[in-house]
Amino acid sequence: MSSISDRLKALGVQVGAQNILPHRTRDTHSIEQVVPGKVVGNLYGETYIVENTYPSDYRHGAIELIISTPPEIIAAWVGEPSLVNSHVEDFVFLDIETTSLSGSAGIYAFLVGAGRFNGNVFRLSQFFLRHPGEELAHLAAMIEFIGDCRTLVTFNGRSFDVPILTTRCLLQGMGTPFKRMPNIDLLHLARRLWRERLPSRTLLNLEAQILGITRTEEDVPSWVIPQLYLDYLHTDDARLIKNIFYHNAKDILSMVTLYNHITNLLAVDLANEELPEIVISDLIGIGRLYESIGRLEDAARIYQQSLNSHLPESVYPQILKKLSSLYKRLGDWSNAVDLWKQAAKAGQIYARIELAKYYEHREHDYTSALELTQTALEHLLNRDRPYQIDLDQCNSIEHRLRRLKRKLGQD
Repeated sequence: MSSISDRLKALGVQVGAQNILPHRTRDTHSIEQVVPGKVVGNLYGETYIVENTYPSDYRHGAIELIISTPPEIIAAWVGEPSLVNSHVEDFVFLDIETTSLSGSAGIYAFLVGAGRFNGNVFRLSQFFLRHPGEELAHLAAMIEFIGDCRTLVTFNGRSFDVPILTTRCLLQGMGTPFKRMPNIDLLHLARRLWRERLPSRTLLNLEAQILGITRTEEDVPSWVIPQLYLDYLHTDDARLIKNIFYHNAKDILSMVTLYNHITNLLAVDLANEELPEIVISDLIGIGRLYESIGRLEDAARIYQQSLNSHLPESVYPQILKKLSSLYKRLGDWSNAVDLWKQAAKAGQIYARIELAKYYEHREHDYTSALELTQTALEHLLNRDRPYQIDLDQCNSIEHRLRRLKRKLGQD
């Protein structure tokens, strides 16, 4: 009777350890080997942190990191007057990288970059989630770093970064520091300031067009980052995600210099006879920001300064309309009428209507009001594209026309 060993041999199965090649272990490239950092423990476990420091005079592109201008206008725009007296060490700059760009509840913030000033040094810490099981320690380390910071600065953080981190903290049963912190979202500021000048206000475009920053080949596009991290989780090969740390660090540094540039730009001395030389489209953006926070006289001054400069033909009518509207709100009828006359001469219907209102209600000059109303209606009806006529506007003008004729006894 054959033994089990003989039967196995007959089936071609090798018996014994001889002639078996040694097991080849897979080359590992752990995060510790690829991106220098440290494993930090806390009450909830361990997490991985990469730290870098920059002197306050470090230049990121054309601008230094150090922030010296009080954020007076930004404080009013955010609705937090207390920010005017804040110190640079009260701010934390935050940016996250996630497992998805959709913002859904099931995604992780696997890399959280946070930077703050300590004296004359800007300290940038990047909190990395080596695997989902470390999330509680990961989030706790981030919250500890934020510490007593009182103001959050982000780029699109109001819609993306903060909701995701808040959700992750809640799922882990943790409180979040973000509820108590006003959020200066630089994306919204950039949209208001550079609407005319830049068709795209992404951070990369702001770097290139405003800050004078060019990223190296180490950078990685945002859209590929989630997949790179998922590949890392499957392979343990941190070489796949090394450049994400570069990308995240540059985002943080660019946010600091962008904030610095914006606060300096908004610190124009409106008491001077001459405003400083600023790109005209930027000047318009500043005026729009002043207008949004109710500083109408300052906004009017800035719009007037831009009109006195060489505005593009495509922009001039828009600013003329804005400024005349501001003068009307301020009760400065003399300047408002002068601008409406300019605009009316250029064929602007709104200007004729505004002049008609002025002559009817303030000067009681019904004849002039009637003439302006009639020409406004004629211009409206004689447009090249009659299908674009605003019927509500047309009905309003006709109603005014009938009323003026009654007042003049022409009904």
